[in-house]
Amino acid sequence: MSDALTLPAETRDRAGKGASRALRREGRVPAVIYGGKEAPTPIHVEERLLIKQLDTGHFMNSIVEIELDGKTVRTLPKDVAFHPVTDRPNHVDFLRLAKGAKVDVAVPVLFVNEEASPGLKKGGVLNVVRHELELVCDANKIPNEIEIDVTGLEVGDSIHISHVKLPEGSESAITDRDFTIATVVAPSALKRAEAEESDEAPADAVPATEQNAEDDSGEEEGGEG
Repeated sequence: MSDALTLPAETRDRAGKGASRALRREGRVPAVIYGGKEAPTPIHVEERLLIKQLDTGHFMNSIVEIELDGKTVRTLPKDVAFHPVTDRPNHVDFLRLAKGAKVDVAVPVLFVNEEASPGLKKGGVLNVVRHELELVCDANKIPNEIEIDVTGLEVGDSIHISHVKLPEGSESAITDRDFTIATVVAPSALKRAEAEESDEAPADAVPATEQNAEDDSGEEEGGEG
């Protein structure tokens, strides 16, 4: 599980686009804390600190403890809006977490032991269908990633969610089907080569039946002489 991140914040006294632009000019990012049967709380955070946490790579899957007015609010980031040109963060939504809450998160998938897959060693390719898994997790047990072992997989084998052992406190958010996560497939070049070998005979090859007929004909001609 990712360690909780800490982010100091201040309450926003004014709303609206003009107030938000003024905050951004001061190096602050407008944000809001919502959920938990409480009214939304408009806040703003320091852009430099926010970018540092975004750069960890697991910001969206981490508990963020927001320090506000002398109190700590446990939250989960739900959305970050970025400027379309500068790519700077424009706004952040934080979900307030109640004690014992469960949260929906997208957790990255990491495939391990590829060297132990006969299919991959033969030149097969791991075709990843889902790079993330949608999980429902205990708020205190959000995994950084889900490891999937590909040991023993041959070309044509698939990995489904039913094959994956999820960490304690986590379950798949998709429960109506046993969806595919990845498949070991033959590379397209290998597929083409196999198809050409099966569909095309050498140009100078003579079918066995024709060769036998020619041999029989030669014997008959020799006998008459």
